Amino acid sequence: MVRLEKRFVLGGGVFLWFYSLLLYIMFSLYIFYTLTPFRFTTIKDYPHTSTNAYFHHPITSIYNNTCNLFDGRWVKDEDGPLYSNLSRKSIPLNRNCLLNGRNDMDYLYWRWKPEGCHLPRFDSKAFLCHVKGKTMAFIGDSFGRNHIESLLCMLSTEDIPREVYKDEEDKFRTWQFPHHNFTLLFLRSNFLLFGKERIINGSFTGGFHLHMDKLDNNWTQKLPNIDLAIFSVAHWFSRPNYLYKGGKLIGCVNCGEPNLKAFSPGFSIRKAYRVTFEYVNESRKGIVVFLKTFSFAQFENGGWNRGGFCNRTKGFTRENVSFGGDGWKYRNIQVEEIERAKKYGQKSENKFEILDVTRMMLMRPDGHPGEFWKNKSRKGYNDCLHWCLPGPIDTWSEILLHIMIGKNVTPITRL
Repeated sequence: MVRLEKRFVLGGGVFLWFYSLLLYIMFSLYIFYTLTPFRFTTIKDYPHTSTNAYFHHPITSIYNNTCNLFDGRWVKDEDGPLYSNLSRKSIPLNRNCLLNGRNDMDYLYWRWKPEGCHLPRFDSKAFLCHVKGKTMAFIGDSFGRNHIESLLCMLSTEDIPREVYKDEEDKFRTWQFPHHNFTLLFLRSNFLLFGKERIINGSFTGGFHLHMDKLDNNWTQKLPNIDLAIFSVAHWFSRPNYLYKGGKLIGCVNCGEPNLKAFSPGFSIRKAYRVTFEYVNESRKGIVVFLKTFSFAQFENGGWNRGGFCNRTKGFTRENVSFGGDGWKYRNIQVEEIERAKKYGQKSENKFEILDVTRMMLMRPDGHPGEFWKNKSRKGYNDCLHWCLPGPIDTWSEILLHIMIGKNVTPITRL
């Protein structure tokens, strides 16, 4: 009896020793992975994760043909962005607002909620599976560049891209995603049309000579190898541009010359998209084309070169947004031209879709870099045109994916 009691006591001591050791190990792991001082991200970071929302739910439950994705409001999102400002090397310094000193972070915790339907979080795995073996090109101005920078950050949580080409002026770049045989291009073309800088006495005037019946060869030569194209131009048409047709000067935009016919920026925008889409329909078969609509500059107290700034830390509600002005005219022109192209594109089996971001981005004056963009050549100026990364612009790719999968927008395989 005494011997049994002694063995029981010894067993209890061993048990307590192992139990204490186990608790120590678990506590150490908790401290290391949650409180470690070597974690550098300043916001929630979700590297190499995928929500798989598009795989876990039938497409019909996610995409509703009667729902307008672009009519909605911004709602609070406790999860925050899919990547951090420090976890993605592809973020350019002038878009990395937090790294440049921005301290408020509320602008990162909002999601776009369409009325009447659900927009899932971006799924990098679903996106890459959908475009596997394809080539996608962003063609246009710096907004296209801003968008592709955002998309690169989001896709790199699944597959790290390799940059395989970059020209000296940083206007044309190519990335490849090795595990998905997916190629991503940025082709800078501020007008889509052929244009030359207007030089007087050796100095750039700020305007251009635009040929309304000629396209920019920098992107047209790439078109045969492109499966999906996202076009984005508008802002540069408000400059003092001189317009030509058949090689002859027909008038100008914002030039103030009484002997020349005055055209509106909207006239040039319409012509640019019409000539572009007619060319696409005539020269390609089975391509998928997206048009991203006009995104307003949101300067307050002056323009970009007159002390204008954008230091808001809260967005607007849909009730506080004014839907008017020239920007809305440009957006309406873009909608009309994409609908026209869609009608004629059926003959060539081309698909035309719109990314109508105008309304949603008007509600986000808090999402611009403002003074936090570290541009040495423009010191003292604020950027109230482009978007912080991460930031509201990440929603554009969520909608892009939603349309591609929901409408089964897939390019025809090139022979």
